[in-house]
Amino acid sequence: MLKMADEGPRLHTLEDLLAVMARLRDPVAGCPWDVKQSFATIAPYTVEEAYEVADAIARESLDALKEELGDLLLQVVYHAQMASEQKRFDFGDVVDAITRKMIRRHPHVFVDPSLRDEFVNADLWQRIKAEEKAEWGARGGGSRLDDVPLAVPALMRAVKLQKRAAEVGFDWGSLAPVFAKAEEEIAELKAAIDSSGNDAGKPPAKEIGEEFGDLLFVMANIARHLGIDPEASLRDANAKFTRRFKSIEAALAAEGRNSTLEEMDRLWDEAKAAESKE
Repeated sequence: MLKMADEGPRLHTLEDLLAVMARLRDPVAGCPWDVKQSFATIAPYTVEEAYEVADAIARESLDALKEELGDLLLQVVYHAQMASEQKRFDFGDVVDAITRKMIRRHPHVFVDPSLRDEFVNADLWQRIKAEEKAEWGARGGGSRLDDVPLAVPALMRAVKLQKRAAEVGFDWGSLAPVFAKAEEEIAELKAAIDSSGNDAGKPPAKEIGEEFGDLLFVMANIARHLGIDPEASLRDANAKFTRRFKSIEAALAAEGRNSTLEEMDRLWDEAKAAESKE
């Protein structure tokens, strides 16, 4: 049994972590909060921990990354423990499945080194994934869109859905018609806004939300055709806005005053110009 007392400098192992989770989930001696959790209630924490890993990487903090990776590993252990309680699978099955997948998708490393050039230049990875999906579909796995997770960020999911559809030819062959579609969606959004009256303080009509969503979906498609990650681009834009707005705040605070929109626009342009010189 795992000892809870201080054990000095001994490093805990993965087996210790699995034992901790089993103890937490024990219906009699475990933690009441942990015992009542389910896949659905833990899923939001899993997503949050993945984001915190990405945040630690963005901040280039390896100390934070070590801690956040531990938190993310706990999520895997948590889900595996709950599945084990239902006698569906356990942590060992998770490890076995991902190990087999990595070996299967890297034949140039584990089977035949002569396939290395094909892997790099002929998209062997995607072909192997496509074969796996075709096999899944043959076993009654449903639509090729079914394996795109619902919980991923919406822009990311839009790109993944578009990629799946493109695999069977449902895609434009160039960027021009995608831009034309974006212009069409902008026009439809404007028309929906005009038809709603655009009254101040009035909740937007459902149609406006739908048209705005259509426009975002097309913008994600433009990013896909350009080979751009729209989530990363939006994160960069958020960071840029934050830097420049903080520069405005600092300039106004130094002068001890508020300002007009025109003045803040001028300070924004100064911050933008200063960044361009760096």
